[in-house]
Amino acid sequence: MASLSLPLLLAVPFALVLMVAVTPAESLTCASQKVTESATGRAYTECADLPALGAYLHYTYNATNSSLSVAYLAASTGWISWAINPTLTGMVGAQALMALKPASGPIVAKTYNISSYHSIVEGKLSFDVWDLKADESNGTMRLFGSVKVPKGATSLNQVWQVGSSVNGTQPRIHAMTPDNKNSKSTLDLTDSTTAPTSGGGSTGVPEAAPAPTPTSEAPRILKVISGALLSSLSLWCGLGF
Repeated sequence: MASLSLPLLLAVPFALVLMVAVTPAESLTCASQKVTESATGRAYTECADLPALGAYLHYTYNATNSSLSVAYLAASTGWISWAINPTLTGMVGAQALMALKPASGPIVAKTYNISSYHSIVEGKLSFDVWDLKADESNGTMRLFGSVKVPKGATSLNQVWQVGSSVNGTQPRIHAMTPDNKNSKSTLDLTDSTTAPTSGGGSTGVPEAAPAPTPTSEAPRILKVISGALLSSLSLWCGLGF
């Protein structure tokens, strides 16, 4: 009986080590990401784990000047897009910010009017857009921008999307999975209201507490590993090994 239990006992600590090592990446949330505004270097005041496509939104709403600064993050090999729909709740009518990854050259950021399921037009949106930028970090595309929103707005209809490929610097059609079809929600602005402070060019957004970093998990991981090894050692001794 003891000999049959030994392989299982040997496997326990290594399984726990693997579980601890994998879990942080698989359970990544926006709160664990450290993302700052590209123009100011300030941390965003709010973030959301979007309910489809494994995407994230970091944002700051400034009620004083009716502006919304956003960072949209999603894994993609082609393009990502975050949009506001001023009149409807889906894709048609959306005013989109988009980051595209050409086969050669840097990632580019553009704006598109989505007038139908079959027609998107690159051009100026129905609201002002500034500080539009895009980059890539560890396989995740990041889209940054600030937009003007209606004065006194308390919520917005948001739509987001990812596509696997581009044609030059234009997006190809995205997949039609349930996630792709359900990538829309209402963005609540009432919990993200800030007012600018005095000072040259400051947005007045207070610095948020630093987001947790992977190194902050090291003590917990070591503690779990040590505990697993000690428990297994105790069992081995009790069985006469």
